[in-house]
Amino acid sequence: MTAPDHVSETEEEQGPPGDSFLHWVWAAVREVVVVVALALGLSFVVKTWLLQAFFIPSGSMEDTLLVGDRVVVSKLTPGPFDLQRGDVVVFEDPGGWLEAPVPVERGAVSGALHDGLVFVGLLPAESEDHLIKRVIGMPGDHVVCCDAQRRLTVNDVPLVEGYLKPNDLPSSMNFDITVPEGRVWVMGDHRSDSEDSRFHDPSGSGRDGSVPISAITGRAVATVWPFGRAGWLSAHSETFSEVPSRRAAP
Repeated sequence: MTAPDHVSETEEEQGPPGDSFLHWVWAAVREVVVVVALALGLSFVVKTWLLQAFFIPSGSMEDTLLVGDRVVVSKLTPGPFDLQRGDVVVFEDPGGWLEAPVPVERGAVSGALHDGLVFVGLLPAESEDHLIKRVIGMPGDHVVCCDAQRRLTVNDVPLVEGYLKPNDLPSSMNFDITVPEGRVWVMGDHRSDSEDSRFHDPSGSGRDGSVPISAITGRAVATVWPFGRAGWLSAHSETFSEVPSRRAAP
């Protein structure tokens, strides 16, 4: 009896050894591409609506934040979570606060890669058009510098500001302002090295120097780099616990 001249189904499915290897490689590559695409998509969603990392370029928030620190900013404040006095916030330049940034020279490939990683949230933004300060006055608050003991007062309550850089005065500039509706009064923790709301209010009323809440990107919640300084950022709510609320000014 002669043997059949056709191969079995098992043999046909297996095919040549090279085909199996190529099939395995293609499956592996496809899986990696899908995983990377999902990771990038998730990172972009997180950066756009939830969290974003920023690089600290100046000493205006020392010793709370140092030059070179990386912070994570929650975009849920303002939003689902209310903005509070004492919050450290990142905001877009309201206009004229920042000098034109010096462009960082990068090659075409490295520049495109850097911009892409920042875009999806895998690298911290370099804050070229953003600032970071602490909220001192909310809409309607009456903020004054200074009382007889050289303390800031908010709604006639003097502040004991434990977050100030050691040996720094609360302010070398006197001012007496009421924060307009929809805006906040912000100041750096290193008051002698921070060009904040005080320096951008030529009218002396608070309208020019205050920051629109709509310009706030979010609240800085933690330092994540360097690892030795990693930790949560406090709003120092005890500093403002005795300050009464004020109705927003027109």
